[in-house]
Amino acid sequence: MLDRLQAAVAAAHGYTELRQHANTATRVVLRQGAVIANTIEHVAGVSARCHGNGGFGFSAEPNASDDAIARVMAEARSNAELAARHAAHSNQALPITEPGRGIWEHHSANAALPPQARIDLLRRLDAGLRARHRDLANVDLALQELAIDKALATTEGALTFTHSPRTVLYAALEYRSSDGTPTRIADVFGGFGGFEDHEESFGSAETEATLDRLYDELRRKADGVFCEAGMHDVVLDADIAGILAHEAIGHTCEGDLVLGGSVAGPALGQVVASDKITLMDQAGLGMDGGAAVAVHVDDEGTPCRDVTIIDRGVLRGFLHNKDTALELGMTPTGNARAYAYSDEPLVRMRNTCILPGDDKLDDMIGAIDRGYYFTRSGNGQADFTGEFMFAVTSGYEIRGGKLARAIRDTTISGIAFDMLKAVTHVGDRFVWSPGGWCGKKQLIPVTMGGAALKTRINVGGR
Repeated sequence: MLDRLQAAVAAAHGYTELRQHANTATRVVLRQGAVIANTIEHVAGVSARCHGNGGFGFSAEPNASDDAIARVMAEARSNAELAARHAAHSNQALPITEPGRGIWEHHSANAALPPQARIDLLRRLDAGLRARHRDLANVDLALQELAIDKALATTEGALTFTHSPRTVLYAALEYRSSDGTPTRIADVFGGFGGFEDHEESFGSAETEATLDRLYDELRRKADGVFCEAGMHDVVLDADIAGILAHEAIGHTCEGDLVLGGSVAGPALGQVVASDKITLMDQAGLGMDGGAAVAVHVDDEGTPCRDVTIIDRGVLRGFLHNKDTALELGMTPTGNARAYAYSDEPLVRMRNTCILPGDDKLDDMIGAIDRGYYFTRSGNGQADFTGEFMFAVTSGYEIRGGKLARAIRDTTISGIAFDMLKAVTHVGDRFVWSPGGWCGKKQLIPVTMGGAALKTRINVGGR
């Protein structure tokens, strides 16, 4: 595969990227023990992107024959020439970096399991849950696998192949109170690797115990109270901190959004957070090898490097592809990513996280007389002004430095940098969230991570 791509780009005239790319997604869903989805989707093809006189051209086809490769390269070059004639781009050459080279085969060392093994696993978990907790109104279990294979060759000398698999188990439980009011709670397990890497842990007594704890949270939530609206001292658990790192901060520091006027652009070198906050976007599998997405060389052939976005409260860096690095006079960071063969690479995050501190969770809770401890989040939104709003699906009151009643669904909102400036504690326990997705123009898998934070934030009421 790589030899064919390398030979093709060797004949190219001008800057060219040639990518052969396949995504294989497997999905099995059970509802109350019944299989309601069981699919395998394989999407594959080849794409080329060219650059000349300040313009990019892109083309893709859903096969990887020699003829298809020749066509997409010719069409991409023609499109680049057309773009150069009609767009007001810089005519400077793209930054030259050391080309990424290497093969990363993250295949499982375990023997492949048949499709029926996935259904059998979910049925065992479902039957056990409903037998132990007969008052559950509904149980949804979903097993989702995604394997991304990318081969890339460029005229700058990049030559790389990566197989990056991710497998997650999604569990959603529902309870109905005597008046018929539904209450739901959900969690995600798993992370990097294929089903064969996770099958044993998914079916273990430890996972059953975790699901039982999820049920206990559900019952407490069903009897919970609504939050008091307004500004409150809160502890945000690691899961929520990681999502905020990605959505509310990370996007504002992507090079294309900086060029578009993001709030982070003028703040480079300034204090934007508490000195307890260090926020990074990490390459590979993250600092501890525990992230759920492997990105070693980006889709422009740039070797990926860790980017420190905020260093002890000071905004230090942005995320770049070659084009944004050129426009802003900076260095490419390896953040050009495309989800499918038919997608053009964009500036995207990889494994974005707030680094852990030295504080204990009990001390963080103990420092609040009246506030909240938020543990799980739902959907949310943020924009390049730094404003955000997220759903909170699980948590507890804090009264007199101790956890009190569970809460019902609520929201948190604010300005990201204001929220980070108010941070007084950062927890010492770091967690990667295993099943993150980012929807910027094209859906793509990402990892979000963090440690618990004590801060002050606006909380929604009933």
